[in-house]
Amino acid sequence: MEKKTDINSIIGFFLIGLIMIYMFWNDSPESPEPISTPSATEEKEMRETEATVATDIDALTDTTAALDTTEVIPVKEFTLENNRIQMVISSRGGRPNALRLKEFQTFKRFEQDEEAPLYLAKDGNMRFNLDLNNGIETSSLNFRAVEESTEKLKLQATTPRGNVYITYHLRPDEYETDVRVQTDFDVTDPSMYWKLQALRHEKNDEYETNKTTIYYHFADKDKSDRLSETRDQLKEKENINWFAFKQQFFSTIVRVDGQFPLATLETSTKEGRSDVTKNMTANLRIRNTGNLDLPLHLYSGPNRFKRLKSYGHGYEKVVPLGWGIFGWINRGVIINIFSWLETYGLNYGIIILLMTLMIKMVLFPLTYGSYRSMAKMRVLKPEIDAINEKFKDKDAMKKQQATMKLYQQAGVNPLGGCIPVLFQMPILFAVFQFFPASIELRHQSFLWANDLSSYDSIYNLPFSIPFYGDHVSLFTLLMTVTTIMYTYMNQQLTGTNSQYPQMKYIMYLMPVVFLGVFNNFAAGLSYYYFVANLITFGQQFAIRSIIDEDKILAKIEENKKKPKKKSKFQQRMEEMAKERGQQVPGQKKSNKKKK
Repeated sequence: MEKKTDINSIIGFFLIGLIMIYMFWNDSPESPEPISTPSATEEKEMRETEATVATDIDALTDTTAALDTTEVIPVKEFTLENNRIQMVISSRGGRPNALRLKEFQTFKRFEQDEEAPLYLAKDGNMRFNLDLNNGIETSSLNFRAVEESTEKLKLQATTPRGNVYITYHLRPDEYETDVRVQTDFDVTDPSMYWKLQALRHEKNDEYETNKTTIYYHFADKDKSDRLSETRDQLKEKENINWFAFKQQFFSTIVRVDGQFPLATLETSTKEGRSDVTKNMTANLRIRNTGNLDLPLHLYSGPNRFKRLKSYGHGYEKVVPLGWGIFGWINRGVIINIFSWLETYGLNYGIIILLMTLMIKMVLFPLTYGSYRSMAKMRVLKPEIDAINEKFKDKDAMKKQQATMKLYQQAGVNPLGGCIPVLFQMPILFAVFQFFPASIELRHQSFLWANDLSSYDSIYNLPFSIPFYGDHVSLFTLLMTVTTIMYTYMNQQLTGTNSQYPQMKYIMYLMPVVFLGVFNNFAAGLSYYYFVANLITFGQQFAIRSIIDEDKILAKIEENKKKPKKKSKFQQRMEEMAKERGQQVPGQKKSNKKKK
């Protein structure tokens, strides 16, 4: 019994440990794919150089071959805005020069700092260029406004071949902007280039960097994928209809009506700049003959699941909620409970507390079944010990047969304590994905934590400890302490395995590992596990007061007297034992004949 119970606990801890493995090693399954020709990289570098030079006011005095006039047009900025975003468009290249999310702020580096406005684009960190072939690129053109209002801007630039028009239409009360590029001359298969130097927005810059990458969605099937989050990567993809420069809590998504037949996507970590996490670039091929009419849609906003889903193009897949059943639990259960509790205007710490309580109450029948099964195994302990002593140095198969016979006579399922734990594991895995991805927790304070989406530091260390960090997260510390207490209480209930005493030390090791891993995670996640442990303690004490082991023992003795029908599993075990017992003599006899 003790062996079985310890194994059940170890299985539970091992499966929870898989969460850590998934966090750090789950990545895009595909390997990096090189660009078909080196010239693509050279072309990208040339465009970056041109875009940088284009921002210099002195460059405006040059007369480019792309213009059919000697008129020098000074750089002008146009502002579009609604209650969600403010976008500044430069006349040089007709591209977004600044993009601010009006409802959000960046983190405060120090307590005395004021929160600053949050920009996705600022000071040229976002670059856009459309290569129309024949030496015409939009980044080198000077545009003038032919139509201008608060939410709509139409720009025109003149080239030797004709006019280029770029229209921006900012939707009311939305984060999405309609962008349309048109020409009145023939353009054959142009290419488009986007680049974003992702600005740092969050307190935990390392975690934010590891959650910044490019997502993309295939036009011919409802499937999305991404580049690696933890390493630099470059891929070529065909037939995508949108790509996203995804950051931890915000994204810039570019979608086309139709598809890009070929896209070269690349991420690289930005070295030497504390305000930038990664460089993300996209080179895209566009099929076109005749006059160009290219409708684009630019989403610049938060990674809020329900809002992204409302657009109907699969944008919500940039929110990492887990794969398979874990993602289903988050999308179908956790998010709906969380959103429902939000409607009451409660503090998010209270929302997490209520959500944890609701989940634990729903799982209570499984918890009760697990404890009842443990109680049955505990009652059978003297008889299990007797069997182990009887077959101590004898056939292990006979010992197993005797043990299974005892279980069958007593009406006890030896896996009864393990199965409920397995049912609860998907919930633990789901919330592990949910809380770090929930923008709703961003900058939300509770007790000593000033941001539930990041770590809660009660003390900053003057040095950094490997695998731990340079601060002390109190919620993580409380979670670790209560997990160790839970492990101790379970061992008191089940006893120590005399055959494998070292197992108890392994079960204490996992909470210590969690202490290091969770120290840099979202405080909301550690807080959830801490509260879950406290509720489990309460349920455990309640169940212990309800379950009468004397009655269980009497019931088991009564079951032993009843005739039992052998289960298929037990029949199979006995058949295996008989086959094994008959095989050995037969083998000896055969050997004698050979002699």
